[in-house]
Amino acid sequence: MRTFLVVIALGLGLYAWKSASAFSLPVHRPVPGGVAILELGEPSDWESPPQAFFQEKRVLTVLHNNQWKAVVGISLDHPLGKATVTVRNAEQYKPLPITTPPTLNKKVSSAAFEKSFEVGGKDYAAQYLTVAPKHVELSETNLRRVRTEQPVIRAAFEAFSTTVPSTFEMITPVVGPRSSSFGLRRFFNNQPRRPHSGMDIAAPTGTPVVAPAPGKVIETGDYFFNGKTIFIDHGQGLITMFCHLDSIEVKKGQAVLPGERVATVGATGRVTGPHLHWSIALNGALVDPALFLAQN
Repeated sequence: MRTFLVVIALGLGLYAWKSASAFSLPVHRPVPGGVAILELGEPSDWESPPQAFFQEKRVLTVLHNNQWKAVVGISLDHPLGKATVTVRNAEQYKPLPITTPPTLNKKVSSAAFEKSFEVGGKDYAAQYLTVAPKHVELSETNLRRVRTEQPVIRAAFEAFSTTVPSTFEMITPVVGPRSSSFGLRRFFNNQPRRPHSGMDIAAPTGTPVVAPAPGKVIETGDYFFNGKTIFIDHGQGLITMFCHLDSIEVKKGQAVLPGERVATVGATGRVTGPHLHWSIALNGALVDPALFLAQN
C-alpha cells in the first residue's frame, strides 16, 4: 500500500501543471534569502509550458490559478535593486535576450522575454557562538575534507528534476522550539562567518525527523560541518536539507511522503548541542524555510 501511495503522490507532481490551482505558493518576499513569485502569462499565451532562468539557473515554473508563474529563489548575498528572469518557450534550446513580453492572444513560440523585479532590503540579526577551535581554524586535513565535500553538497542543492512539486506547503520536520532563525549573521568564536542559511529547531538526540513534503532522497552523507545529512528533491529545483542528524533512516533514491520518518535529531558536525538544521534551496539559492510553512 505504501508503494502505491508514493507512486500516486509523485505522479501528481508530474501532472501538476494541468491542475495546480488548489495549493498555495510560498510567501512572496523578494529580499535576499527570500522568494519572488512572478506572473508569466495565461496558458493561452504559450504553445508549451514556459521555462525561466535566473542567474543562468533553471527556475521552478507552475500553472497556478490559470497563470503560469515563476517561483524564484534569491540568495542571501544577492545585491539589492533590479533583478531579471529570462523566460522562453520550453521548445527553445536556450534563452534569447529579447525584452518584448508575450502579447495577449498571441502564443509565444520562438521569442523569449525578460521579467524584472526589485530585490528589497531586509535586516537580519547577529548571533555569537562558541565552538571548538578545530571547527573555526581548520587543520590541513580537515580543510582538504571540506574542499572534497563542498562540490557534493553544491550539486545536491543545484539538482533540477522535471517533476513539478505536488505542494509548496511544508510541515515542520521536527517538533521543538526554533533555536536559530534563517539569515542570522553568525560569529563563531567572535570570527565572522557566512549568514545562517537555514532554520534550527532544538530537540533532544533521537527525536524523529520527518519529510516535510513528498519527494525523493537524492543524497546522504556525513560531512565535516553538517554532520550526518539528507537531501530531498521535491521537484524542479526545490530541495530540502537536514543536518547534524544522529541517524539516517532512508537511502538515496528512496521516495518519501510528508510526515514519513527519515532520520533522528543529533549533534554531528559543527554544533553546540543537539538540534535539526533545516535548509531549503530554490534554483540553487538557499531561502527561508518559514516561507514554506503551512501556517504562512
